[in-house]
Amino acid sequence: MPNLRDIKKRINSVESTKQITRTMEMVATAKIRRATERIVAATPYALAMVEVLEAIAARSAGAVSPLLEVRDPIKRIAIIVITSDRGLAGGFNSNVLRAADKFIAAKRAEGIECDIVACGKKAIGYFKYRKLPVELSFKDQSADPQLSQSREIATMVIDSYTKEKVDQVVVFYNHAKNVADQVVTSEVILPVEKVEYHEIGEEEESTTHLDESAKTAAAASAALMAEAKSSAHTVSSASEAQGDFDYEPSVDEVLDALLPSYVETRIFHALLDSAAGEQGARRKAMKSATDNATEMVSTLTRVYNRARQGAITTEITEIVGGAAALEEE
Repeated sequence: MPNLRDIKKRINSVESTKQITRTMEMVATAKIRRATERIVAATPYALAMVEVLEAIAARSAGAVSPLLEVRDPIKRIAIIVITSDRGLAGGFNSNVLRAADKFIAAKRAEGIECDIVACGKKAIGYFKYRKLPVELSFKDQSADPQLSQSREIATMVIDSYTKEKVDQVVVFYNHAKNVADQVVTSEVILPVEKVEYHEIGEEEESTTHLDESAKTAAAASAALMAEAKSSAHTVSSASEAQGDFDYEPSVDEVLDALLPSYVETRIFHALLDSAAGEQGARRKAMKSATDNATEMVSTLTRVYNRARQGAITTEITEIVGGAAALEEE
């Protein structure tokens, strides 16, 4: 059995780790709201973009755009992999990297080559370790993605697609289902087959198992998303009330101009979604670490008390034995 000093040092060490994980949990909880606010700010524009594209597509009888062209067979795919720059977020990074790696392996088995765009230090390090070439990379922006980042990615993949260097563009990222759960998501960005995007804060009823701080963050996220949807719906209703539109110079040319903006917006939403998911995953991982540290301190304290009691009992036994020996003399 270890001595009392060793047990006490370990208790102090675990207590120090617990303070760090608890602090990181609180910081991540605060950052969730900031990440949600950024998605809320981008939501009305994204919703309006989807509605405009749907309206134009309905009026563009058989329009042909390079970004709508579905190619068969597919010979080369551009893959956008979005991870975080930092760890300590549970399986946040490993899950999306595993999904992307499995996809690449399956496509290579079919004779399809893949160009990789890595967003986040974890993705860059992973593909470097696997000795897979990365065409474009970004770091130090995972927690606070910028529009310039999505614009650069969109410009690259659109240029490659229109020049037929790649036949498909796929993005892998963690969708923030709510403040506690993240879902590994893969979406085909090009060709544009359907206009849509994921919203953070969906299915908030699953947050009943969270602690009070996380429930507060979930409620705030849901309220912000509801407000954004309401604003976007108001704009949509107003535009519908005004009747039909005339497009200049033509429906097809307007569609060609809007599709690149839609691709850019969709990539930016994926980056924002991943940023929100990162903070949610880190909060969950740090809460689990804090709970484990609390349990470990409790266990070590019992071991310490047991060892201390044993040491006291041994000392008393020795004293009694010594006194008895003196009496016999």
